[in-house]
Amino acid sequence: MEATTTAPQTTTGPLVDDIYTADPSGHVWDGTLYVYPSHDIPTDVPADRDGGQYAMTDYHVLSLAEPTARAADHGVALALADVPWASKQLWAPDAARKGGTYFLYFPARDKKGAFRIGVATSSSPTGPFTADPRPIAGSYSIDPAVFTDDDGATYMYFGGLIGGELQRYRDDKPLGRDDYPADDAPALGARVVRLSDDLHHFAEPTREVVVLDEHGKPLTAGDDRAFFEGSWMSKREGTYYFMWSTGPSHHLAYATGSSPYGPFAYRGIVLDPVDGWTTHGSMVEFDDQWYLLYHSARKSGQDNLRDVLMAPLEFEADGSIRTITP
Repeated sequence: MEATTTAPQTTTGPLVDDIYTADPSGHVWDGTLYVYPSHDIPTDVPADRDGGQYAMTDYHVLSLAEPTARAADHGVALALADVPWASKQLWAPDAARKGGTYFLYFPARDKKGAFRIGVATSSSPTGPFTADPRPIAGSYSIDPAVFTDDDGATYMYFGGLIGGELQRYRDDKPLGRDDYPADDAPALGARVVRLSDDLHHFAEPTREVVVLDEHGKPLTAGDDRAFFEGSWMSKREGTYYFMWSTGPSHHLAYATGSSPYGPFAYRGIVLDPVDGWTTHGSMVEFDDQWYLLYHSARKSGQDNLRDVLMAPLEFEADGSIRTITP
């Protein structure tokens, strides 16, 4: 069932205004909301199809003690210069915790120019983080999102088209070229993989995240609801909520399922288009209320200089989400 109800919700402004931030991943640990965004910077790199203008070189971690508090910026948590295998473009990250160790997962281009996914660790949720000397074996593409289930198993969702290079792989194997499906063929989906117990490796081959339409068929490549980038996974009342960016139609869409692997049934739109080309977000329960973290380029008017915002989420009795209009 597709949700159609729109809730007129607004935010109070960017979480921080001393730097530009985007692609927020939110986690609540020990009563504090930690936000792991990318850090947008001004650049002379011209805009291109592969996103060269998104030339980020480090990560900052933000935190909020309560929903109405001003977010704290904890400074540089990891810099490009401290990642031995990376050459440029620290794009959208995520984080996880196991025991007393915090894990920062991030995409970057390797020395050959291909996107890989790395992991860095710290004893503090705000860093500084120390990167592993090599990217995760078998990793590719962008936008890692990490979800730990109730049984302790941890999964990574990842992938992004065009500049994110997902179209250059099939079943974890590089094609050496771009290969997009025909509009009437099943769309390329995000990938999901269970992580090893130490959270540094893939524990299995990745699988495709399949999203089904109202007829029980996979969304096609020509469907404006299809996956583009920006995976996110949440669990609410036993139901798995998979969220993603639709790309050219500029929505955050969602689907639900009964397993972290899917398949997932398309349900509707979480967020209507924001200012700027990209959209990317996360859902998090904080202080007994669910929130959406997302970004917008409204303040700067430039696609590569965005701000993270936060808005409350409202759920219907059937579990569907009321669409937010930014």
